[in-house]
Amino acid sequence: MVKKQQKSIFVCQSCGHRAPRWMGRCPECDVWDSFMEEREAPAAVRKGSEPKVYPMDSIPLDAEKRTETGIAELDRVLGGGLVSGSLVLIGGDPGIGKSTLMLQTLAGLAEKEREVLYVSGEESIRQIRLRSQRLGAVKPGILVAAETDVERVLHLAEAGKPDVLVIDSIQTMFSPELSSAPGSVSQVREATLRLMLFAKKSGIPTLLVGHVTKDGAIAGPRLLEHMVDTVLYFEGDRNHVFRILRAVKNRFGSTNEIGVFEMQDVGLREVGNPSAVFLAERPEAAAGSVVTTSMEGSRPILVELQALVTGTGGGSPRRTIAGLDSNRVALLAAVLEKKVGLNLAGHDIFMNVAGGVKVDEPAVDMGVVAALASSFLDRAVDGKTVVLGEVGLTGEVRAVSHLETRMGEALKMGFSRCLVPVSSARRLQAPEGMVLEGVKTVEEAMERLF
Repeated sequence: MVKKQQKSIFVCQSCGHRAPRWMGRCPECDVWDSFMEEREAPAAVRKGSEPKVYPMDSIPLDAEKRTETGIAELDRVLGGGLVSGSLVLIGGDPGIGKSTLMLQTLAGLAEKEREVLYVSGEESIRQIRLRSQRLGAVKPGILVAAETDVERVLHLAEAGKPDVLVIDSIQTMFSPELSSAPGSVSQVREATLRLMLFAKKSGIPTLLVGHVTKDGAIAGPRLLEHMVDTVLYFEGDRNHVFRILRAVKNRFGSTNEIGVFEMQDVGLREVGNPSAVFLAERPEAAAGSVVTTSMEGSRPILVELQALVTGTGGGSPRRTIAGLDSNRVALLAAVLEKKVGLNLAGHDIFMNVAGGVKVDEPAVDMGVVAALASSFLDRAVDGKTVVLGEVGLTGEVRAVSHLETRMGEALKMGFSRCLVPVSSARRLQAPEGMVLEGVKTVEEAMERLF
């Protein structure tokens, strides 16, 4: 009997687009030389009982029961803890601290007499023990396995029935039913699908660690982020001690919530008051230094914006921006030049958010404008002043949200004056100890500050 030959397909390793033949450029994501040949697996015949439907009002709500991890910053980002049967994807650059966070999380769960399973496809069990010992995370309730076969991993999980399952990393998992190599689009998609079905069926929260590409996206098809319930990004610079855990998707909580950690020799330490940490080394009466408030989810955080405007040495002026959108900074510099008359076109501009934080909220526009003007004029902004507001192209200062919450955080940190849009100032009454000044335009703000 002649066996049916498996059909070859070509799959884009960037977006997962499938094509019957090799193509130089993917028509879906426009990436060059990303197609790899794979053998198409035969469709599996599913056997079992017929699917069921349920009346909406008869479905129990026990799925919303949350398990606290013991790490308050992680619980905050998750929306209160791990939801039963949820699938959580944690991405970040190599060496940023993803595995460290997972081991410390499992140690916190083990202290609450919960049994957890940590599966590593990158380290041996001895290496995991050495890392855990350095972190102080050696607990009897943590079960460890070094395995890359997703079928064997599921067998271990079904037999042990842990309270939480961690896979480190999803790119190392593979299914023997597929002929493609581990880390390919087909393998990552298949492994994630198997783990998702297991999590939903068993009710065991499952955390997947994912690598990040040079573009900052989680390696594998974009479909991966759609399959999971929650996507967390672990951000930070290796040259800085602070790490930001940011939620970009969460079916069980708010998005854009962040948790702040400090990397130490013994692992990650939670930062309960990020504003105090980010402003701890702020210089006094320094030109180009301005404090503003950014809302990260439900948490207001005071950050220091630093600007350095200096004459260019010839050629095109440089624009070096860290922690802010460079296009937004260029736009605000153009507004300053047009509406206030500051000649920034012939100057180099350097901007930085102290502490390695990334800020992309429009409410910090006035802070950027104030920092640029302060450096250009070489005049310091009052050290007790916080600057807020969105700036339009015509130089108007627009309203911002959560102003009362932002002012409360500024007052708590010892600031006594807040420069805000006049439309926001009219709706609120300044709290005791805080002077609220409303401005309509950038020109008026410059007169109040300098």
